[in-house]
Amino acid sequence: MYAIIATGGKQYKAEVGQTLFIEKLGAEEDGEVVFDQVFAIGTEEGITIGAPYVEGASVSARVLKNGKARKITVFTYKPKKGEKRKMGHRQPYTKVEITAINA
Repeated sequence: MYAIIATGGKQYKAEVGQTLFIEKLGAEEDGEVVFDQVFAIGTEEGITIGAPYVEGASVSARVLKNGKARKITVFTYKPKKGEKRKMGHRQPYTKVEITAINA
């Protein structure tokens, strides 16, 4: 069984026991989080697609960790102007484990 959920402006395919790195949530570690924006649920019998969401469906997950991704270097410049700028960025994330899919 799997579900297609939306969080942080992105869509994810979630299965029970799977670990996902999603956009940072305001949840504490070892806390529970519920995603109620479920676009589709797939089972052995077939797939249920919502319009836009499946009514009464939700996905429960446990927060494992809040952290930051690896640092990337962003370098911008304008040719022939002598203008350049070097910056770094670390994207925050939340690591969750899917515990249940409620259809």
